[in-house]
Amino acid sequence: MTQSQQSVRMVLVFAILTLATGPAQAQSTRVVPAPLLTSILANPQPAATAGDVRGDVTIVEYFDYDCPVCRHLEPELRKLLASDAKVRLIRKDWPVFGEASEYAAYCSYAAAREGRYAAANDALILSHRDLDSKEDVRGVLRGAGFNIQQLDADIQSHAKEYSDRLKRSRGETAALGLQGTPGLIVGDEMVLGGVDSAGLAKLVRSARQANQK
Repeated sequence: MTQSQQSVRMVLVFAILTLATGPAQAQSTRVVPAPLLTSILANPQPAATAGDVRGDVTIVEYFDYDCPVCRHLEPELRKLLASDAKVRLIRKDWPVFGEASEYAAYCSYAAAREGRYAAANDALILSHRDLDSKEDVRGVLRGAGFNIQQLDADIQSHAKEYSDRLKRSRGETAALGLQGTPGLIVGDEMVLGGVDSAGLAKLVRSARQANQK
C-alpha cells in the first residue's frame, strides 16, 4: 500500500467511527438532475442488481471492494433489502484505490459470466482482508472456491468490455461530483455523508412518497 493509500484509508476509518458513534443528524441530500439519473439507470449490470428488479424505489451504490466505508455500509444495505421487499439496489464498481481494486471489479464481472457474481461479491465485500494487491484479491477469491486462471482468462478475453464498464461509472461519478466511495443515490437524491439502515429506510420512504405524488 502506498503512503497516499494509507492516508486515504485512515480518513475512511475515521469516517466509519464517526458514522458508528456520532450523534444522529438529519441526512443531507442533493437532487440528481433527471437526464443524468435516467442515463445512470439505463445500463445496470443485471448480475449486480439486488432486491426487486421492478422495485418502486431504486438505490444506486458506487463502491470499491477495498473501501472500509463500503464494507461498513454493506450490512446496512442488506438490512434494508431484508426489511423492504420493494427496493432495487444497483451496484456500480468505482475502483478508486488503485490497480487491485480495479482487478477485483474485473474478477466480479468474470464471475458473473460463470453465474457466480453473488459469491464473488460476497467474498470480496465481506472480507476482513485489505485488498492492496492482485494477489490479495486472488487469495480471497481462491478461498471462496474460484479458479483464478479461469477468471484471469475471462478478463483477458473481455478486457475492453470491462474497461468500458468502469469508464462509464467514472463518467457518472464525475458528473455527480462525487469525491470518493461509497456514493449513494436513493430515488433521485444523492446522499451526502454516511448513513445507516435506519437512515436509508427514511430516505426510501421519502422517495416512495415523492413517487406517489
